Amino acid sequence: MKVAAVQMDVKILEKERNLAQILSRFEAAAGAGAKIVVFPECALSGYCFTSDAEALPAAEPVPGPSIEKIAEAAKRLDATAVVGLLERSRDKIYNAAAVISPQGVLGTHRKVHLLCLGIDRFNALGDRPFPVFKTPHGRIGVNICYDCSFPESGRVVKLNGAELLAIPTNWPVGSDSWQHTPKVRATENHLHVVAADRVGEERGFHFSGHSQIVDFTGKVHGEAGETEETILYADLDLAAANHNRVVRVPDEWEFDRIAARRPEMYAAIGRK
Repeated sequence: MKVAAVQMDVKILEKERNLAQILSRFEAAAGAGAKIVVFPECALSGYCFTSDAEALPAAEPVPGPSIEKIAEAAKRLDATAVVGLLERSRDKIYNAAAVISPQGVLGTHRKVHLLCLGIDRFNALGDRPFPVFKTPHGRIGVNICYDCSFPESGRVVKLNGAELLAIPTNWPVGSDSWQHTPKVRATENHLHVVAADRVGEERGFHFSGHSQIVDFTGKVHGEAGETEETILYADLDLAAANHNRVVRVPDEWEFDRIAARRPEMYAAIGRK
């Protein structure tokens, strides 16, 4: 099955412009045969806000006006989109990613790990465990940017049945996450990874690009450069990620990184 990572520029406080770009690229990716299309973190809103009050007009509930338009496109295109946005819920704003299939809006993942950067300085902490979204095109887990710096974030979606880990991200220039994280998360968890970063500049921050598609063996099927807007594509066998045992030499060199786990040895992970 073909999947896609959309690497795009985003304009802060220009939600209508960003939405038009998302819809255009969704149409292009699906037209090229992609059934799962991943967009960057905060692709709808922008990221480098100076306060929650400034960000509030860029946030919207899910479902909401923008996501409903993407849902209409998903139904028409028979494709699934993972789109970063600011989700408003009552009096809180969450850095979130909506998963939208041809059947409609399946829900959001709210960023669990926040750092001192951009809107994350003011957002509410994600208040739900990492979900796995069952789409007609495969089972998708989501880590948003800094989430994937914590190996537990990828492992838990794998254990809950994810075949593909979508990483909507805003890696700024100076971050080395793009060099290592997608490959490591794919390999250690035996699942496919689609990381969609943004490019361009926003309020003094330059974004590093290098969106990637990596299969469960750690093989990179596509990687973008630092500056160009582009769409990466790869053909992946999502169901193959469910077969965790790797056989290099039968009866001599075999391993299963999931079955070999020993949770009784990891008690420190659950302690504060």
